[in-house]
Amino acid sequence: MIGRMMGWSVFAPAALGFAALVGCTGSEAAAPDTVSAAPNAAAPADPETPEALETPQAIAVEQMVPAQAAPEPAPALVQNTRFSYAGELTQGGYIRGQAPDDTVQASLGEQVLDIAEDGTFFAAFDRDSAGILALSATLSSGQIIRENITVSPRDWQIERVNIARRPGGPSASFMARRRPELNAIVASRAVETGAQGWSQDFIWPVTGRISGRFGRQRIYRGEPGSYHGGIDIAPGNGVPFVSPADGVVVLARTGFSLEGGLIIIDHGQGLNSAFLHASRIVVEEGQAVTQGQHIGNVGSTGRATGPHLHWGLKWKAARLDPLLFVGPMN
Repeated sequence: MIGRMMGWSVFAPAALGFAALVGCTGSEAAAPDTVSAAPNAAAPADPETPEALETPQAIAVEQMVPAQAAPEPAPALVQNTRFSYAGELTQGGYIRGQAPDDTVQASLGEQVLDIAEDGTFFAAFDRDSAGILALSATLSSGQIIRENITVSPRDWQIERVNIARRPGGPSASFMARRRPELNAIVASRAVETGAQGWSQDFIWPVTGRISGRFGRQRIYRGEPGSYHGGIDIAPGNGVPFVSPADGVVVLARTGFSLEGGLIIIDHGQGLNSAFLHASRIVVEEGQAVTQGQHIGNVGSTGRATGPHLHWGLKWKAARLDPLLFVGPMN
């Protein structure tokens, strides 16, 4: 796995200043009245004379006068002017990050990002992503902040065969059945539920033998076929599987021509999981689910050669490798 974290903050210490001014004035002493006194007797000190102001009592009073501190300046606000992010910076991978302050729009390449109220975001890299993608933000001031992300290539499992692809494509009768299914899948993935599962560390929906890996592809005499868009897990028929993260069920139906029993869960920020070939579905469309919640059972419905769970992940139009979200299976 390849991860990277970027971002920093600049802290400006607030200046602290105090100024105190204590003033005391003495008026000129008036001429005293004539007083009869015994010889050698000392006349009492006039309380307004400079001598009286230097008495211990006067000094004590002066020392008790509190200093008047100047008001402290407001602390300088530190503005985040850079992207910070971490994740799997490779084909089929992803990042979670923080956008610069006052961002009004951000994008990865040509794809506009969904920025949460706190400035966090999710973005990902397609299986065939380019090696360099621009991550950019437009601030409320009109300033544009941009940086390039390097996306490392993957060594995909490619099988080259010396046979031609079957000509003709799907029949008209099959497409008459297939088009409504595809429309339902596309519509479900466009639903925005506000789910927050995208910010969680994903877990395996089920554990078992991995019978098919993401990205594998067959090339027929130089003509590439479609690649495998998910990961296949074969724990045995009827084994329960769970939601890998919080989300909302946006599709839960049986009878699809290829997928069989199909569940799609929206995790928010354009990220969703699809679970194919289920023998049983125990959730309903519109239902909120939590990480680890039972949602269905493994089967071989649809076009499948044996019981297994196909788990696919998509962000917007990009297909992602579920293995990069969960790590090695325990």
